[in-house]
Amino acid sequence: MIKTDICIIGAGPVGLFAVFEAGLLKMRCHLVDSLPAIGGQLSEIYPKKPIYDIPGFPSILAHELVDNLKKQIDPFNPTFTLGERVEGLRKLDDGSFELTTSDKTIIHCKVVAIAAGLGCFEPRRPELPNIINYEGKGVSYMIKDPETFRDKKIVIAGGGDSALDWSIFLSDLAKEVTLVHRNESFRGAPDSAEKVVELAKEGKINLLLSANLTAIKGDGKLEAITITGKDKKATELEADYLIPLFGLSPKLGPIAEWGLNLDKNAIEVNTFDYATNIPGVFAIGDINTYPGKLKLILCGFHEAALMAQSAFAFVYPNQKLSFKYTTVNGVNAF
Repeated sequence: MIKTDICIIGAGPVGLFAVFEAGLLKMRCHLVDSLPAIGGQLSEIYPKKPIYDIPGFPSILAHELVDNLKKQIDPFNPTFTLGERVEGLRKLDDGSFELTTSDKTIIHCKVVAIAAGLGCFEPRRPELPNIINYEGKGVSYMIKDPETFRDKKIVIAGGGDSALDWSIFLSDLAKEVTLVHRNESFRGAPDSAEKVVELAKEGKINLLLSANLTAIKGDGKLEAITITGKDKKATELEADYLIPLFGLSPKLGPIAEWGLNLDKNAIEVNTFDYATNIPGVFAIGDINTYPGKLKLILCGFHEAALMAQSAFAFVYPNQKLSFKYTTVNGVNAF
């Protein structure tokens, strides 16, 4: 069991900044995110996108903002559970919380801060009728530990940056890598696409273009995949793993079942401190809603600061909060 003061659901920019605000008040944070890396949408969807509305930065690339936020919170030693989705939230008799993830990780905390952006990102599945039967049995939608694929036969499907980058990386690790893409050209970075084509010429990657996944089979676990080309010819490949990388779609997921007041796919909060209807549970960033809500990163930063002030009373119920400016006191870690 992981024990912390505040469990932050979501490791995007707002969740990361919440660690800083909590750290100033001597509260420890543990962050959980369904994605395999921190940064949320900024890292997963548009790392190279310039952002223009962060105070003090006329322009900053999304991945640079994530890097800076990580450096800012490093002194407070936050801990992370990545690549796992929070499935269950249970309030205990003493007012604290127990959270359970998709991989059965248990987290005990005094405060929950939901900073899940647009919700948890769920993979876009290939249109194979029985693919769900093989999830966790050879079908993976993200790569948490590349060593899992050492000396294995891997089929990667997709044409974006993730598919290209992992094909390149795993070509030196796996026994065999096959990249399947439904089009003739890739959506990912041109230099990565050129590298994949070069590796294919060298025989280090099997490259199948204008092709689609059409069937999957195995006895209890994945054994083979059928791929059909534009000539309608079907080819069956032996495979230990299929990694479809067709992108992610945001969904509210299990959060919708926790008894929170919802407005469509957003959590209603009190703008005094962004508390939800469950005492000790707060929602900050794009996941929340209130009159006049603006879905901006800088607004999420503001919400994180006010949330931390109220969270203090749950973590230290017998202490009086004394607000102090960092320009006077500096940033003192634990």
